Amino acid sequence: MKILNKLYMFLIFAFLYMPIIVLIAFSFNDSKSRVIWSGFTFKWYQKLFENQEILSSFYNTIIVALVASLIATVLGTMAAVGITKSRKITRNIVLNITNIPMINPEIVTGVSLMIMFVFLYNNFGILKPGLVTLICAHTTFCLPYVILSVTPKLRQMDPNIYEAAQDLGCNPMKAFFKVVMPQIISGIITGFIMSFTMSIDDFVISYFTGGMTQTLPITVYSMTRKLISPEINALSSVLFIFVFILLIIINLRSDKDKENILKI
Repeated sequence: MKILNKLYMFLIFAFLYMPIIVLIAFSFNDSKSRVIWSGFTFKWYQKLFENQEILSSFYNTIIVALVASLIATVLGTMAAVGITKSRKITRNIVLNITNIPMINPEIVTGVSLMIMFVFLYNNFGILKPGLVTLICAHTTFCLPYVILSVTPKLRQMDPNIYEAAQDLGCNPMKAFFKVVMPQIISGIITGFIMSFTMSIDDFVISYFTGGMTQTLPITVYSMTRKLISPEINALSSVLFIFVFILLIIINLRSDKDKENILKI
């Protein structure tokens, strides 16, 4: 029975990760062939970092991900504080509403945001589809992840600590940053990293709301419609390793938080 369990787990992991391993391996293939190995080389990575279209898309992706994640982190933290302090019925209703962007099909979110941005630009001359609308759209679907990361931390802390800080002379703002912030900072960081990862990975919503501004997923999609170059293998490998490192950081922080809770 144990052998069957191990075999089952091996097949599952092979099915999930073997294509990625093959992709990374062939990013070092000297030939353009995707089935024949002809030698080891770094030239596709060199060409990748010399490709101005990819570098421009990478710059747009990083700018959008950073700005959207920061805005979502600030707004999500504020929302989590307000939700935690509200009554149970109100809290449940608001949490269900904030979860809609997560369960809603991305194509529905993308099309609806596109229609809204086009309407605002045609009628009021604001929010022309481009970098700004991309940031707004990414903030929209990143926000729930921050709320879900921060809310449990707020529920775990003792609410009397905040009131005690005010009794000792702190104003509400100072009490929040001195007492509440250290208690929930791990949730805030986790929410930011998750938002950043989701923003980098997004294609559908970016495709509908970015106008002429291209992000990396859109650039990769346009490249695959032409003759597929091994540069895509190199780019995909870099993105996979980058996201994989972020996920490791998230998991390490989660394990550390669990250890701290057990110690308490």
